[in-house]
Amino acid sequence: MISAVGTDPPWDGLRGAERHAACLLAARAGDRTALGVIVAELSPLVWHIARGVGLDRAAAEDVAQQVWLSLLRNLHSLTEPRALVGWLGITTKREAVRTHKRTAAQVELTPEAADQVVSSEPMPEVEVLRSERDQRLWTAFHALSQRCQELLRLTVLDGRAEYSGVAEAMKMPRGSIGPTRGRCLKNLRDRYEDGDGGT
Repeated sequence: MISAVGTDPPWDGLRGAERHAACLLAARAGDRTALGVIVAELSPLVWHIARGVGLDRAAAEDVAQQVWLSLLRNLHSLTEPRALVGWLGITTKREAVRTHKRTAAQVELTPEAADQVVSSEPMPEVEVLRSERDQRLWTAFHALSQRCQELLRLTVLDGRAEYSGVAEAMKMPRGSIGPTRGRCLKNLRDRYEDGDGGT
C-alpha cells in the first residue's frame, strides 16, 4: 500500500539501520516510495563494493542491477530488517566476485598473443602419422594366431592381468606364459616392421 497523502512516512526522521529497516518494512507492505529510498540511499554502497572488486563501470552496473533484483526477490524473506546494509554488502560482494571471475576467464587474446599460445592439441601431421602407425600395428596384431592375440590381450592390452589368472583362462602352465608372450611380441614386432601383416 502507498503512504497516505499528508502523512509522514514511517522512516521520516530516522537514521541509519533504523531508517532502512522502516523502509524495508514499508516496501514489504507495497510502498514503492520506500523501495526508492532504499535504492537511492544504498546504491553508493553497492557501487563502491562492486568497483572495489575490480569491475569496470559496465560490469559494476550489471552487478548493481542483479543486487536490486535479488533484494526484490528476497524482500519478504529477510529475517532482520535492521541488517539490510549487511545483507546488501554480502550479496554485492558475492555477485561482484562471480562476475569478475567470469569476465577474467573471457578475456580475448590479441592476434599477436594468440600466435604465442602453445596448443595442447597435436599437429595434424602428427595425428596422420599416429593413425598410420596404429593401423599398421592392428593389421600386424590381427595377423597373429588367435592364441597369441588372446594372450597379448590378457597380458598387455587388459592392464597386465596376473599370470595365475591368465594361466587358468588360457589353460596353459603358468611358467610358460612369459616365454610364449615373448614369442608372440617378437612375432608382432616382425610383422609390424614388415608392414604387410603377412604370415
